[in-house]
Amino acid sequence: MSSPYADTPRIDTLWLSEPDMIEAGVTDSAACVETMEETLILLADGDYRMAGASANSHGAQINFPENPEHEGMPADGPDRRFMAMPAYLGGRFRAAGVKWYGSNAENRNHDLPRSIHVFVLNDAVTGAPLAMMSANLLSAYRTGAVPGVGVKHLAVENAEEVGIIGPGVMSRTIFDAALSQRPSIKRVKIKGRSADSTRRVADWFTETYPQLESVTVVDTEQEAIENSDILIAGTSTSPDGPSGFPYFRREWIKPGALILCPAAARFDEDFIRSDEANLVVDYTGLYAEWFNENGPDVTYERLLGIPGNRWWDMTEEGILPKERLVNIGDIAAGRALGRENDEQIFCYSIGGMPVEDVAWAWDVYHNALEKGIGTRLNLWDTPTLK
Repeated sequence: MSSPYADTPRIDTLWLSEPDMIEAGVTDSAACVETMEETLILLADGDYRMAGASANSHGAQINFPENPEHEGMPADGPDRRFMAMPAYLGGRFRAAGVKWYGSNAENRNHDLPRSIHVFVLNDAVTGAPLAMMSANLLSAYRTGAVPGVGVKHLAVENAEEVGIIGPGVMSRTIFDAALSQRPSIKRVKIKGRSADSTRRVADWFTETYPQLESVTVVDTEQEAIENSDILIAGTSTSPDGPSGFPYFRREWIKPGALILCPAAARFDEDFIRSDEANLVVDYTGLYAEWFNENGPDVTYERLLGIPGNRWWDMTEEGILPKERLVNIGDIAAGRALGRENDEQIFCYSIGGMPVEDVAWAWDVYHNALEKGIGTRLNLWDTPTLK
């Protein structure tokens, strides 16, 4: 695809507000799952670049000290950081971009999301900004759709029951993607931290998905896990599990279950090491880079408890063969085996990568162009310095 700026010095960029993004289809989970499937295959093929020498870095993060010495510098706090996540993706996309966001859990006291995202989509030839866009929904729906690719390829065909531990925004977009792939889903069980907030989320599920037969609030992780065909681990902490993470005890897990792990989760290591556990990751390169960036002494607890980090640690320790970790992109491309029978248990770890933002931003941007959505902003007619 040729650059739109190859023959002219003028550069305009398209600004897409959150309402613009919705009108352009950012919340279309089914379409996003298809785009994420393409993306994950391109990752497995190697047609991508992310940050760092290995091209596999999640991004660059600014953290703050607990007791700043300088006036006005923010102090460390829950989820307080700034982060830039750049990437290039090939295939039909052939574009680059960066998601930039600030995060602070205290935002919720001001009726704001914990993180506030923007995304810049760039022409890969000239580097010119094609679009700048509100990216909270972009990030949320691609986060939901990557597990959705797992549901497409790994969930039992007649999945009916979903257990959710941690019913935040992430779990809700994951469920939306899962339902797009398995409309057979009938029942939802929800384990949250507080009764009031969990009840509100349950009411939201009931109102949003009237086709469901039941939405039930449960008191324990065991109740959420038992008999569920699909499980969503959507929280970073838990009062029930060892080390404060949701705990998926083997005897609670139904034969044939798919466990989606985009956040913290703990499993019995003898189960993970056994052939009974089919281990799938979004991309092994991400976990290898996290290990290299942080070193062998940084536990997976320090890395948000995403189980793929622990599995990679186990491969480095020599107690788990690396070939046990299968890229979902290789399964989607038919190069690796997925589900072969309804008894297999799959554990799917999702770390999240900026190539996913690039892909979904590209599709939403082109939807916006086709529909005439957004506001054109002029960067220059002719650059002053060149």
